[in-house]
This record gives sequence, structure tokens and C-alpha cells, in this order.
Amino acid sequence: MSQVSLIFACGTALFSDGYANGVVGAVNLLLMTVYPDYFNLTNSNFTKVLNSLIFAGTVLGMLTFGIISDKIGRKAGMMSATAIVAVFSALSAGAYGGGTVGGMVAALSAYRFFLGIGIGAEYPCGSVAASEQTEGPGVNKNAQHRWFALATNTMIDWGFVVAAFVPLVLLWICGMNHLNTVWRITLGLGVIPAVAVFFWRLRMVESARYARDSMKRARMPYGLAIRRYWRNLLAICLTWFIYDFITYPFGIYSSSVVNTIQANQDLYQSFGWSVVINLFYIPGTVVGAFLIDYLGPKNCMILGLILQAIFGFFMSGFYKNLIQPSEIAGFAVLYGLFLTFGELGPGNNLGLLAAKSGPTAFRGQFYGIAAAVGKIGAFVGTWVFPPMIAAFNEGGTNPDRGATGPFWVGSGLAILSALITFFLIRPISHDGMEAEDHAFREYLIAHGYDVSQMGLKEEIISVDSLETEKGNEKEAEASEDAIVQPV
Repeated sequence: MSQVSLIFACGTALFSDGYANGVVGAVNLLLMTVYPDYFNLTNSNFTKVLNSLIFAGTVLGMLTFGIISDKIGRKAGMMSATAIVAVFSALSAGAYGGGTVGGMVAALSAYRFFLGIGIGAEYPCGSVAASEQTEGPGVNKNAQHRWFALATNTMIDWGFVVAAFVPLVLLWICGMNHLNTVWRITLGLGVIPAVAVFFWRLRMVESARYARDSMKRARMPYGLAIRRYWRNLLAICLTWFIYDFITYPFGIYSSSVVNTIQANQDLYQSFGWSVVINLFYIPGTVVGAFLIDYLGPKNCMILGLILQAIFGFFMSGFYKNLIQPSEIAGFAVLYGLFLTFGELGPGNNLGLLAAKSGPTAFRGQFYGIAAAVGKIGAFVGTWVFPPMIAAFNEGGTNPDRGATGPFWVGSGLAILSALITFFLIRPISHDGMEAEDHAFREYLIAHGYDVSQMGLKEEIISVDSLETEKGNEKEAEASEDAIVQPV
């Protein structure tokens, strides 16, 4: 495989994350239509449980596979992750539960919890492996951050777009009399990307950086690692919590939000506008990917957060006008821009900061902890979103004000996140992983740790990995501006 192809093979499976999390919004709307007595956005816990259980599984997967990524290997974690996603996507589509609605919901909830474990595993395994491949041979030094963003967050966002479009297409095909078929096939199609990526990854090997600097066969000095990295990790965790708290509930409930402001509550229109809204993720993540290498991840993230807050406050102030049926296009555009700037900022840059702020030896766990805290934010957001609307609604006397609540809160939190990023997060540079690994080794030696056991033994390093490492050295020597630091 080419080096860029390796980056995408590692990161593309995150498409399943975007699809699985995005599709539940449409599935909820379909279930509310078919079973109105059981599913209600504001009065029933069924919808909230279905939304949040996948996040609970994702948190477990991130934390567990963070350890697996560092101690067993990136590839083992990635292969396991795609297998779990494929199996439980299929089971979700066939959820039965004894033939009762309650049993079906219970089965669907359980399957989505385990699906979440597979999705969560992709972050500390796939994303971390992708970050390590960005500093390999064949990758332009000034495009390292760009390829990571395109292979990870952009894939998640395409998952959101496809998750909105698939139920609309199925509704066109099956019609309103077969909504059960629509939601089951919608969930079942999640099998396809997982299986495709599974076979794509079969020929992969561990990165040269993991082979050289991992602690797979060494004792991990957690105390020293925490002492060195806790401040930066805490700041990334806080900003990721805020980002997911804002983004995932808005994405999940977009179908319901659009449906609520339409007088006829037509499913075709609701799904159609959801596609339009979710498409706004794409320009944000793509344009942002090309800005990262010029502005730097920290500055790019701050820019996106400030722009997101501005549009959120604007929507809050003019919501009453925007919700008129004749202004639905304006609402969709502003709502989409609110989401797009979130992708330009924290969407693209949080994973990059998490992946490249820690050393190779702890990269899986560093990334897994930060991403898990973010998913806890998503978990909390799916539960507080409806009560937030109800609280701002003032007991049903002011429905317009109720709907603006999440935008006020989300915009305020975006400003808070920008401040945290500015004051607490350390900037990262191109080829920074090499420098960080070298600094971490020196730090360990200074504190009496034996670094001789770090890395894999030569007899178990594949020829491909060694060739990758040699290619890196040759490219560094040939480049006038390459920074070569001994390990």
C-alpha cells in the first residue's frame, strides 16, 4: 500500500461511527411514527436510551481498546473493531425481542451498546495508527495534518451524510406503508463499510514508530506519564467533552428538530432537510483540513469555535423568524453553518491534538481517555437535550424560547472551549511525534526508567515496517528542512 492509502485504511472505519450515530436520528423518527405510544421525543425514555446506549458502549470500547492498542498492537485492535461493528450492525437490523415493542426496543438497545464498543475501539486503534502513518515516507511534511483529518473526521462526517440520505432513499423505495422495513434496512446497511474496511486492513503491518517506541513488552510507567502529560490531557478532555455535548445531540435530533418546525410533519421533507443540513459538515471538515497545516491545529480549532458561537447566537436571536414554514431553507442553512464551523474547528483538530500530544508508548490510552470523555459529553447531551428544551419552554407557555435553549447553551460552551484551547492546550508541529518520543525517552531516563525494553524485538518486526522506517530516514536526509532527531 502507498503511505496515504495506509492512512485511510487506518482511519476510514470511522465512517461507521458517523453512520451509526447519525442514523439513529432517522430511526427514532421512524419508530415514533410507527409506535407513537412508545416513542416520544420529550416524554419517553425509550428514545433517550436508544440514543445514549451506543455512547456508553463507545466509552467502554475506547478505554478498553486504548490498552489493547498499546499493549497488543494497533492492527489487532482495528481488526477486532471492524468485526464487532459488522456483527452488531446486522443484529440491530434484525432486533426482535419476542415480538413485543418493548422487547424489540430492549434487544435493539443491547445490540447498539455492543456496536458502540466496536466503534469506540476505532479511536485508540485506527485513529492512532493513522496519525503514526502521517509521518511516514511519501507524505509531504506540510500535508501531515491534512491527511489525518481527511482520513478520520471527514470520514465520520460522510457517515452522517449517508446516514441521513439512506432512510430517505429507502422511504422513496418502500413508501409510508413499510416503515419497519425502512428502519431495519437502514441499520443493516452499516455492515457494508465495516466488512469492506476489514478486508482492506488484512495486509497492514504495525507502523515503524510503534515497532520502535512501544512498550508492548515493557512495564508501563503510568506515574511518570501522568506527571508529564496530565495538564494537556485534561485540557483536551474538557474541550472534547464540550464539542461532543454540542455536536452529537444536534446531529441526532436534526430530523426531529426540522420535523417539529414543519406544519405538515412530512417524513419525506424531514429526511430531505436532514440531508441538506448534514451536507454542511463536509465543507467544514474539508476546508478545515487544508487550513490545519497553515494555521496549526490549535489556532484552527479556536477559529472554528468562535465562528460556531457567532452563528449559534444569531440563530437563537432570530429563531422565531427562521421557524416560519416559508423560511425553512434559511433555517437549514444557518443550522448547517453552525455545524460546519464545529467541524472546521474541534471536529478536525481534537483527534489530531490527542493523537500527537502524547508519546507512542501511551498514545492509544492517551487518545482513548480523551475520546471517551468526549463521548461522555455526547452521552450527557442526548439526555439533557429534551429537558433543556422543556426548561426553556417555561412549562409549555413559550415553545419558541424552548427550542432556542440548546443554541444558547451550545454557543456559550463553544466560547468556553475556545478559551480553554487558547490558555491550556499546547500547540503541535509537523514531525512532532518524532520529537515527542525522543523527549519522552529522555524524561524516562532522567527518572531512572530502563528504556532498553522499549520497542519490538527485531525478529518480530516485519520487513515492510523496516522498509518504511528506512524510507523515512532517506526522505529526511534528502529534505532541506527536515528535522532529524536521534531516538
